[in-house]
Amino acid sequence: MFISTSTSRDEAERAATVAVLPVGSFEQHGSHLPLSTDTLIACAIARRVAADYNLLLLPPVSLGCSHEHAGFAGSVSISSATLAAVVTDVAGSLRTAGVQKLVVVNGHGGNYVLSNVVQEANVEDRRMALFPRSEDWRDARQAAGMVSDNHQDMHGGEAETSILLAESPEVVRPNYRDEDNEADDRRFILTVGMSGYTESGIIGRPSLATAEKGTKLLDAFSTLFSEHLTVLLADG
Repeated sequence: MFISTSTSRDEAERAATVAVLPVGSFEQHGSHLPLSTDTLIACAIARRVAADYNLLLLPPVSLGCSHEHAGFAGSVSISSATLAAVVTDVAGSLRTAGVQKLVVVNGHGGNYVLSNVVQEANVEDRRMALFPRSEDWRDARQAAGMVSDNHQDMHGGEAETSILLAESPEVVRPNYRDEDNEADDRRFILTVGMSGYTESGIIGRPSLATAEKGTKLLDAFSTLFSEHLTVLLADG
């Protein structure tokens, strides 16, 4: 279940002061992972930290900024301005309801604008956090014993496939073992998009993925989240 089934009474009793908003995308992930991959991963991380730290879990924002995937069948994008407005509106609504802090759990690297939204929200008070950051992915990969690093494993590779093998194995097609594609020099990706570096849509090595690695990734993210929450809740 990727959407919370808690009631208003449940949340009144929880009285959480921090909410968790998963943000993903709807974009190609090769032929072995679904278009909803980034949303499923954001939800998996958000569910885990919300449960472990007793936070208010929000439903996902399932469309993101996926313009680099234009031309691949099924990929849909919204503008960065729209995504920024949605997250800002959610944060404002939460504050009206007495929930002053928001953690944005981002599952798609192309949602660059979220960094700006979070920075701007924190100018006067600590109101938002963005998780996981690239450093968190690096540390979680090490904890999970992954072979590839953040740069090598850009899209649909070892990490994403591992998380879905652990959390939603029914959505991973068995050809993931044959989908490896490496393209480490991607300096023109903002100009030429993903299609300039991959025909399959994959940049990474999904053949290395295992459910065990996916479980270890989620365990590591939960541990790493503790410090983000501490910083968010501390006085500025």
